[in-house]
Amino acid sequence: MSRPHALFSFGTLLDEQVQKTLFGGPVPSAFAALAGHTTRPIVITDPEVIATSGLDVHLTLERRLGAEVEGAVLRLTDEDLAAADAYEVDDYVRRRVRLSSGEQAWAYLDARPLRPAARIVVVGDSIAYGRCDPAGGWTGRLAAAHIAADEADHRFFNLAVPGATLADVAEQTPALLAARRPDTLVVAAGINDSALGARPADLAARLDALAATALAHDARLVVVGPLWLDETRTEDAEDTGGLRFTRVQALEVREAYRAWCAAHHVDLLDLWAPLEGRADLFADGLHPTAEGHEEIHRYVVALSKCTTH
Repeated sequence: MSRPHALFSFGTLLDEQVQKTLFGGPVPSAFAALAGHTTRPIVITDPEVIATSGLDVHLTLERRLGAEVEGAVLRLTDEDLAAADAYEVDDYVRRRVRLSSGEQAWAYLDARPLRPAARIVVVGDSIAYGRCDPAGGWTGRLAAAHIAADEADHRFFNLAVPGATLADVAEQTPALLAARRPDTLVVAAGINDSALGARPADLAARLDALAATALAHDARLVVVGPLWLDETRTEDAEDTGGLRFTRVQALEVREAYRAWCAAHHVDLLDLWAPLEGRADLFADGLHPTAEGHEEIHRYVVALSKCTTH
């Protein structure tokens, strides 16, 4: 029987009764550890999960530099992995991690990607940089709240550069991460690529490279989708090199990101909705005003249910 999937677990999936219920019996496993993480309790309300595990409080992973969680790698078939997915409640999502041994494996992480984060790096373009907002944009607001929540251990590095493309970000990011030791890499770029004629396959290749970079640094990748834009005014935007931005192009980027993230089990923050149709919240059709960035920040916090609100 082929067992192509490695799944790291530290909780109820290691229980003999749970494995019997989900997989029909014990599955091959071996000791493993996951560095850079600790655990915290989470209350379970799904009656089927409670009945299977016998517990209404499970554990979830949280990021902490220098910590390590011990558990085991389960070797699963396609059917086993599907059963494990069905067992995990909506508070968890399956994501790629790199174990302390260097092996890659699946693990069930907090479904809200910024909630367990401690050290966040943002890479991207002028919108991520916070152009047209003296307060630093939605990322500046997120940084202030994140650091205020735990000044001793939380860090936030905004490395976005106005005018950057996703291609630029994919090329430049690997050299930027080691010194900052991120546990979460937020990528917010792509609209400039669309104006330069990048195809979905081009965007996918650049996201592939960034996913490999994030995993190599034990960071969780979070991809930020493009904003709605007022294409009647984007020609007024500065620092665009004469590029023409359209809503059709932005929607193509949005769909390419959604498809790639779904296929690769990567977190997507879709930021189209908060400013959709709100031309009054744009300084020039492309860059939000301070009020627009505040609206995006509120939306991101609501999506993430961040402890940093």
